[in-house]
Amino acid sequence: MIQELEHIEESITKSDAWDSTKEFLGKHMDFGKDISISIFDILVVISVIFITTLILRLFFRLITRNLPKQEKTKFNVVYGYFRWLIYIVILLVTLHSVGVNVTAVFAASAALLIGVGLALQTLFQDIISGIFILVDQTVHVGDIIEIEGKVGRVEEIKLRTTRAVTIDNKVLVIPNHLYLTNSLYNWTQNGTKTRESVEVSVAYGSDVELVRKLLLQTASTHPDVISSPEPVVVFTNFGDSSLNFKLIFTLADSFKAQFPKSDIRFEIDKLFREYNITIPFPQRDVHIIQK
Repeated sequence: MIQELEHIEESITKSDAWDSTKEFLGKHMDFGKDISISIFDILVVISVIFITTLILRLFFRLITRNLPKQEKTKFNVVYGYFRWLIYIVILLVTLHSVGVNVTAVFAASAALLIGVGLALQTLFQDIISGIFILVDQTVHVGDIIEIEGKVGRVEEIKLRTTRAVTIDNKVLVIPNHLYLTNSLYNWTQNGTKTRESVEVSVAYGSDVELVRKLLLQTASTHPDVISSPEPVVVFTNFGDSSLNFKLIFTLADSFKAQFPKSDIRFEIDKLFREYNITIPFPQRDVHIIQK
């Protein structure tokens, strides 16, 4: 009988403790007329923020695992800004989920975000594009890139812009969002060697074997042309008033390709004159009908 009484007393004590705990956790704090939050709600918010922090840290480690130290530092700056934005969104969503009336806060935040988004739309596009560049490593410092018909050697990659130097020693500042909206040609991603070409036309009746021999001679004798793979000549087409050829060769430094290509054109013109090979110009027959 005594044991049963002790058991009942213990159960009552535990029940009283649980009721006290529930009462304590259920205490509300009012902030203004519309916002009221309990201690239990605060604990839920703290737990959600803690879990979000763990997830963000895991995400950061996965993304930056293979990044160089310099690129990781740049990404860390961007990560810091977006982390606080995520915290704010998670906080508002969690408060709303536990029953806290934050409609006014949501409305104010939405209006603010829309205004900031419209004003800084291009800036955000540049930053996001900069993150993509850092993550997927499509462009590195030293690469030769071509975008919108402009060619330059990449000197610096920032979060908003990429700075490159053209062959004319002019600084080319490229907003990073152009990488998402335009086709980017990376000349050196597969190495510094590139295949270049020079096109030329000769008159009908010319000795095509001689033409091929002379074209190969101009490429093979130039010091900047690599011998392997060997230069080749392609007979591209029978034109309206000419026979069309393309001389294909390999260069070690594609950034200065225009100079050896110019030298080869000079040499082609010289050899063609020596061997009496004519580079034609378009000709048209005009018939005048008299009435």
